[in-house]
Amino acid sequence: MVLFSATNLSKAFHDNPLFENVAFGMEEGERVGIIGRNGAGKTTLLRIIAGLESADEGEIAHNSAASFEYLEQLPRFAGEQRVLDAVMDGRREVRELLDRHAELCTLVAKDHDAATQRELDEVTSRIEHARGWTLETEARIMLQKLGVTEFDAEVTRLSGGQRKRVALARALLRDPDLLILDEPTNHLDADSVQWLQDRLQQSTKALLLITHDRYFLDAVVHRIVEMEQLQLISFPGNYEDYLERKEAMIASQESEAERNRSRLRQEIAWLERGAPARRTKQKSRVDWIKEIQAAPRPVRIKDVEIEIGNSFLGSKVIDAVNIGKSIGGLLLFEQFTHRSVAGDRIGIIGPNGCGKSTLLNVLAGAMPPDSGSVKIGSSVNIGFFRQENDDFDPSTSVIATLRGVAEYIDTGVGRDRYLSASDMLKRFHFPHKKQGALVGTLSGGERRRLALLMVLMKNPNVLFLDEPTNDFDIQTLNALEEYLQNFQGFLVVVSHDRMFLDRTVEYIYSFDGNGKIKQYPGNYTAYLERKESEERNDGRDGRMEKARGETVDRKPRNPKKMTWKEEQEFVRLEEEIAALEEEKTALATKMHQADADYSAFAAIGERLSEIEDLITAKTDRWLELAEKQE
Repeated sequence: MVLFSATNLSKAFHDNPLFENVAFGMEEGERVGIIGRNGAGKTTLLRIIAGLESADEGEIAHNSAASFEYLEQLPRFAGEQRVLDAVMDGRREVRELLDRHAELCTLVAKDHDAATQRELDEVTSRIEHARGWTLETEARIMLQKLGVTEFDAEVTRLSGGQRKRVALARALLRDPDLLILDEPTNHLDADSVQWLQDRLQQSTKALLLITHDRYFLDAVVHRIVEMEQLQLISFPGNYEDYLERKEAMIASQESEAERNRSRLRQEIAWLERGAPARRTKQKSRVDWIKEIQAAPRPVRIKDVEIEIGNSFLGSKVIDAVNIGKSIGGLLLFEQFTHRSVAGDRIGIIGPNGCGKSTLLNVLAGAMPPDSGSVKIGSSVNIGFFRQENDDFDPSTSVIATLRGVAEYIDTGVGRDRYLSASDMLKRFHFPHKKQGALVGTLSGGERRRLALLMVLMKNPNVLFLDEPTNDFDIQTLNALEEYLQNFQGFLVVVSHDRMFLDRTVEYIYSFDGNGKIKQYPGNYTAYLERKESEERNDGRDGRMEKARGETVDRKPRNPKKMTWKEEQEFVRLEEEIAALEEEKTALATKMHQADADYSAFAAIGERLSEIEDLITAKTDRWLELAEKQE
């Protein structure tokens, strides 16, 4: 089944063409990833496919029988919805049936009317057909997996990252024929990204997404579509396949271009010599030469160039001794010590809200610790790239914004070591025309790229990067990784991007709960291997202790890991919740029996209310234990 088909699509933004006369379509079950530079029009293309924006030219035909769900980068919610209600709206028709079922049960319990009973029977049948009895449980589990635990909070009061996670849960719960995701891994921690990756891999529905997470892209898509030079180029396979095919394509284009240039030189020489030939043959050669000369030469777009000099960093960098911090009565970390030296490369990971950004602010001196001390060396020049960059003046030009930081920068390398703000913008793929554009006209990724350049223009010798991969295109990530590999100062990175951590850090600090930060040597992959080894050892130790029948009174190696008793409770809860759901369905069916008396209706109604409360309480406990299991 064809889901949509687009032909001859063209779109421009502020007189800048994004794509011209492109064709694109998807079939049922396809899984496509869209890549391209910031500002190339990726999000615009998704919005056109989702029907939220129109193309300047061309047509797009949607299959009316197929369902679509689009997750925006900045999702919006109507009214003052609670988190759980907003997610359940992903299957609004089922939600409305459940609400109507509750109303009808109340009416039937009060006054047994035949028409009301028939409607209740019909609603019950429709809920069972849609497998709607477990809708709320599914919504709660998805939210928990995505790091959202305040089910009754108003969505409008949540942070942007939390709203994105709520919108993602809503989109997943709907389970459409085509799921369209724009940067779904932004604002997710590594565990949530892994859960989302596993879920999408198991799905048989079609998927269209934009993401900078290369591990994620490699795992979930079967086709890559690249937006380049106003066109769409399709590559079968995952991201690794794309890299291989792209390299071969560029090599072929360069080889073909060189062959054409060589033949062109020969043909021109032939004509200049006035070699004898029939007129028709000479005319065909002239036509061929004109065609080759007029044809556009293949362009290999250069990657972003980052060449910033490393300023001097003395022996004393940042000494943090026994620091602790709490916010709003919640302990984030305590008794944390790190004495940094030049060349340290630290990656910080942990669940959302655990205190990673707060730790960066304390280490940078932007926030005082509640306990302990932080001392910063006199030669330290901190560059802090934060998650949010909202301090831009949208009415100021790009180049004026950068000149507000520095007019020139000393790269310390090469003959042209002193580069102007304009030179640096060109290296970050802001051509001269774009430099005069207002910041307010930039895409989200372009604004982030400008913010990164502003940090690096200060020539820092200590870099704090808080989720630096959000909204960056893959080319910028590759360039930033290359720069960081040559960075000689002290580097601290908070990131959920597993490939970025693998390529840039040599030590992992993991927030492991209860205010503790555990240290692991190596990159993110080494950290995962170490954690898996610890979990295997914990499991083996527990089995040995149980087999010996010993009573061990010691502090658990991992306070968050489930005990044997909790494991039994976890299994028992699953069985109890399933049994309650079955009882709930059976009671609803019993209530519909025409021969039931009014006292029976009242008793069943009370029991249904008790079951709802029990399911809610047991599901909450199950989610708590599920987090420990993860």
